[in-house]
Amino acid sequence: MLLYTRLCAGLSRASLMLAVFLLLAVVACVQWQVIGRYVLNDTPTWAEALALLLVLYMTSLGVAVGVRDAGHIGLESLATLLPERFQRKLAIVVHLLVATFGVLMAKSGWLWATGKWNEKKPMLGLPEGVDYIPLVVAGTLIVLFSVEHIIALVRGHDVEPAWN
Repeated sequence: MLLYTRLCAGLSRASLMLAVFLLLAVVACVQWQVIGRYVLNDTPTWAEALALLLVLYMTSLGVAVGVRDAGHIGLESLATLLPERFQRKLAIVVHLLVATFGVLMAKSGWLWATGKWNEKKPMLGLPEGVDYIPLVVAGTLIVLFSVEHIIALVRGHDVEPAWN
């Protein structure tokens, strides 16, 4: 279990660092577009398309990290009204549902990515399928992180956020 927790913590930390790097890249793309439009009087057409693609990757990684660090939306007030043994069972059910969502997200993202791979993005020259890869990555991470939470709940432990 310790190895799995360390793996998930490392994946979460790496995802968070990559998301921060992607945020900086989005800022650089937008800044270059503004400089190109207003200073050079020559708008770079690829900058907006790249910024949008980077936002897809950044937010997908952020969502996965939010699942591991329990930053997702929950109805805690309802759960606190239940006896403690039911609270843990409800938490397990919630994480099973989140894991199911992650599986569906990864599977659907894979189907879309492979289905759109032969089409090209006009401004970047990349395959359209790259838009759907973040769904596959985030869905897989969500499943891994949800399983970690379920194991921790069964063992009576808490999952420590990776950013601590």
